[in-house]
Amino acid sequence: MFVVSLTYLVPIEDVDAHIPAHMAWLEKHYETGVFIASGRKVPRTGGVILARGDRAVVEQCLREDPFTVHNLAEYEIIEFLVSKTMPGLDALKE
Repeated sequence: MFVVSLTYLVPIEDVDAHIPAHMAWLEKHYETGVFIASGRKVPRTGGVILARGDRAVVEQCLREDPFTVHNLAEYEIIEFLVSKTMPGLDALKE
């Protein structure tokens, strides 16, 4: 499992211009099963994505993000092994 933390590198107005393409990119990777949750940071300085699968696949997905393509954000990838979850989320355990 991966926690992907993205931090904006440009003013929010520049980010907003690319939100529709970013949302389409997110949807694509939800459909493939790589992304399992995502959202904005509070305050809005970036976002967070929970991803699963092979690290190389996650890294390739991030290279395709319009935020990456247009140099709007940088990413930190934190890998961890899910060992305990609340009831109903057992499928996340590795």
